[in-house]
Amino acid sequence: MLASYREPSQLVRDKVVAALDRHCRAFIALSPFATLSTAGPDGWPDVSPRGGDPGFVRVLDERTLALPDRQGNNRVDGLRNTVGNPRAALLFLVPGFEETLKVFGTTTLVGPDALGVDLTEFGRGPRSVLVLTVERAYFQCGKAVMRSGLWDADRQVPRSSFPALGEVLRDHCRLTTPLPGQEEMRAELATEL
Repeated sequence: MLASYREPSQLVRDKVVAALDRHCRAFIALSPFATLSTAGPDGWPDVSPRGGDPGFVRVLDERTLALPDRQGNNRVDGLRNTVGNPRAALLFLVPGFEETLKVFGTTTLVGPDALGVDLTEFGRGPRSVLVLTVERAYFQCGKAVMRSGLWDADRQVPRSSFPALGEVLRDHCRLTTPLPGQEEMRAELATEL
């Protein structure tokens, strides 16, 4: 099956860098959203959304990133995975930009004060910090974002076209009692940022 794909161009092969250059650092400083990709020792993958103010992932130097962990659902699947398998990847997005940035490396989980850097956001410090030692990074072309129309306001899907998360959770968890509606649940989540 893979034989039907052409070889990547020399440019595509050569765009991988071993450290965060000025372009990578500037992109990360603009990014309010990233996904953390990990795999447990058993090989099962996990992808977890992460977000905050632009630059919430802090560049400590050209080979080191600090990803603060904020209050969430406490599953900590990705963090647990990194304890057993330190390899991880981050995919950074910047609203309005079609390109994305991929950063790969190995991780260490440290306490919130271990780095001597203030990672307070929304009035709260992180619960822990995932330190990623960069091994490689590269920019991904914008074709996927262009195809998806991700940033196109005319292609936004009305929230009413999908059930409220409370309804989804009620069904998935087989609950008999109703859960809060979408606006009430969103308001509650906003208090926990």
